[in-house]
Amino acid sequence: MVAQKKTAKKNKRNTPKGKKRNKKVLQTLAPKNNFLVQVILTLFIFSTLLGAYSGLTSVLKKKEEISLSQLAVDINNGLVTDVEVHGNEVVAKYTADKKDKNATNTSATIVEKKTKKETESSLTDTLKNYGVTPDALAAINIQIKQPGGFRYWFGMLAPLLVPVIVIFIIIWYLSRQMKGGGMQAFSFGQSKARFIDPNDKSQKVRFDDVAGAKEAKEELTEIVDFLKNPKKFIQIGAKIPKGVMLMGSPGTGKTLLARAVAGEANVPFFTISGSEFVEMFVGVGASRVRDLFKMAKKIAPAIVFIDEIDAVGRVRGTGVGGGNDEREQTLNQILVEMDGFEPSEKVIVMAATNRPDVLDPALLRPGRFDRRVTIDLPDREGREGILNIHARQNPLGEDVDMKIIAERTPGFSGADLANLVNEAAILAARENRKEVTQYDLIRSIEKVMLGPERRSHVLSKKEKEITAYHEAGHALIASVLPYADPVHKISIISRGRAAGYTLKLPFEDRKMQSKKEFIDDIAVSLGGYIAEKMVFDDVTTGPSNDLQVLTNLARSMVTRWGMSDKIGTIALAGDNGRALFGEGVHGSEYSEKISSEIDAEVKKIIDSAYQTAQKVLTEKREALDAIAKRLIEKETIERAEYEDILRAYGIPVKQKETDENKSASV
Repeated sequence: MVAQKKTAKKNKRNTPKGKKRNKKVLQTLAPKNNFLVQVILTLFIFSTLLGAYSGLTSVLKKKEEISLSQLAVDINNGLVTDVEVHGNEVVAKYTADKKDKNATNTSATIVEKKTKKETESSLTDTLKNYGVTPDALAAINIQIKQPGGFRYWFGMLAPLLVPVIVIFIIIWYLSRQMKGGGMQAFSFGQSKARFIDPNDKSQKVRFDDVAGAKEAKEELTEIVDFLKNPKKFIQIGAKIPKGVMLMGSPGTGKTLLARAVAGEANVPFFTISGSEFVEMFVGVGASRVRDLFKMAKKIAPAIVFIDEIDAVGRVRGTGVGGGNDEREQTLNQILVEMDGFEPSEKVIVMAATNRPDVLDPALLRPGRFDRRVTIDLPDREGREGILNIHARQNPLGEDVDMKIIAERTPGFSGADLANLVNEAAILAARENRKEVTQYDLIRSIEKVMLGPERRSHVLSKKEKEITAYHEAGHALIASVLPYADPVHKISIISRGRAAGYTLKLPFEDRKMQSKKEFIDDIAVSLGGYIAEKMVFDDVTTGPSNDLQVLTNLARSMVTRWGMSDKIGTIALAGDNGRALFGEGVHGSEYSEKISSEIDAEVKKIIDSAYQTAQKVLTEKREALDAIAKRLIEKETIERAEYEDILRAYGIPVKQKETDENKSASV
C-alpha cells in the first residue's frame, strides 16, 4: 500500500500539472530581471508626472486680463462672440480674422480674455450700467458656469498635494533603505543559498567541462542516472546515496564537479557555504537549514551543495564553545534533515571539504554522507586535458604544445592550471600580442610557482656571485645523485621572495616516494649551503628556507613514515604535523627520551646527506665553477645548455629510461 502511494505521488509530480507547478516554483526562485522592472517603473512615473503637469498647465493657463469697461466697449463694437461667467470671473471670447499668404482663404482665431465683475450684481446689469445696448447684449452668447470638475479641483489642490506626495515618496525610499540594515533581522532565518536554474545555459557545467577526474566522474555518473531515471533503481530495490562527500586538496575541482552533476542531470542546484549557516544569534543556522531543505523539496529532484562543510561539521563535544553552541545546533539540524524523521526524497546533498579528518562521525555514517568521492591532483594526461579546457577561449600560437606544459607542471591542481593559462594570456596582452605562445605558458609556470620576476631587485656583484654558486650547488648535486629529479632550469633572477631558483621536475608523476629519494632531496637542499661555505668560507641567510624544508622532511621521515632504523615503525605525528594522540592541543604523548631520540635521528639523517653533498661538490668543483660562471654571465640557464656543461665535464645526463629503470629497481 505504501509503495502504491509513493508511485502515485511520483506519477502526480510527472503530470503536466505537476510540471507546471514546478515551473512556477522555479520562476519564483529564479533571479528577477530587476533592470527591466526599474525601466518600466521609471517610464510609468515619468508618464504620470507628464500628464499631471500638462493638466495643471492647461488649468492654470494664463489669459489676457482686461477691464470691465473695456469689455463693454468691445461688446458694443461687436468684437465679442461668447461670454462665460465662472463665479466672479468673466471670460470673453474674441474672434479675429486672419488671411493666409495667398489671400484667398480666411481663418478665424478665437482669443480669450478675462476680467472680474461685482459679486452682488449680475453680469447683464453690470454691462448695462457700463452702456452696453440691449441689441449688442442680445448678439452675444452668455453662459453661466459653476466652478467644478477634476481639472478645477486639481488646479486648486495641486499646490497642496504635490509637496505632500514628494515627502511621502522620500519617506518610502528611506524606509526601503533602512530595511536592508536594521530591519534585516526579520530575515535572519531565511536561507542564503544561491540558486542556479537548470535552464540557465550561461551557468550550466557539463562533465565535458571537467578533466583530470575520471574515477570521480564515474562515481558521480550514478547520481546523474538516478536523477534522470529513478525508476530503474527503484524497481530493483536499490537506494541511491542521500549524500555525496567530495574530498580533495584545494583547487582540485570539487565545486566544479558538483555543478557538473546538476548540469548533466538538468536539475535545480542550490549552493551555500558552510560558514553562511552560522550567525551570532542562536538558532539562526538551524532555521536556515530547514528553509534550504524546504525550498529543495518543493522542486525535487534537486541538488543541495554545501561547500566547506567542515565549518559546521566538525566533531561535536570537543569542549570548544560548549555543548549547545550555534555550530553544533546547525550540524544537528543537517543530520536530521538528511536522515531523520522526515527524510528528503529526491534531494541529494553534496558537500566538499579538504579536511575530512575533522568531520563528525555521524555526518559520515551510512544514510547520510554514505558515498565519499576522493579527488586527487591530476596526472599528466589530466593536466593536459585541463589545460586544453581552460585554453578554449584563448587564441593559441602554432608552437603551443600542451603536452610539454603538462609534463612541466607536476603537482599542479586544476585551479593552478587555470591560473597558469590566465597568466600566460596576461603576459601576451602586456606585450601587445594577439596570440598566446609556448614561451608565455612556460614563463607563467614559474610565475605561478615562485611569483613574478623582480627585475628591480638588483643584486650587488658579490651577492650575484654568492647566489650563482648557491643555485649551482643545488643543480649539480641534483644531477649527480641518482634518486634526485633532473634539472630543467637555473636562474638567479629574483622571483617572489627567492633571490634565485633551481627548477627540478620528475620525468613521470609519482604517487609514492622512497627513503632514498628523500635522502637525495635533503642532500640537494643542502647544496646551496655547502657551496657558499666551500667557496666563500662563510654562510649567508640565503639557505634559511632550504634548512627549514630539509629539517621538516627529515623529521617527517622519523615521526610519520617509519624511515628511521632506531625509532622503528611507529607513527608519532599526524599528517599535518600534530601529535597523533594529543590532537594538537595537549602536546606530544611520547616521553622526553623518545623526543631526544627523534632529534638525534633527524640530525643523523641530515649529517649523512651533508657528507654526501659535500663529497659531490668537492669532486665536481670544476663543474660547479663553470655553472656559476655561466649563471653570472647569462642569469638564466635552460635545460639544454645546462646538460651541455655537464657533458663537458664528464657528468652523465639523466634520461627518462634511466629514471624508469631506477623506479623498477626500487
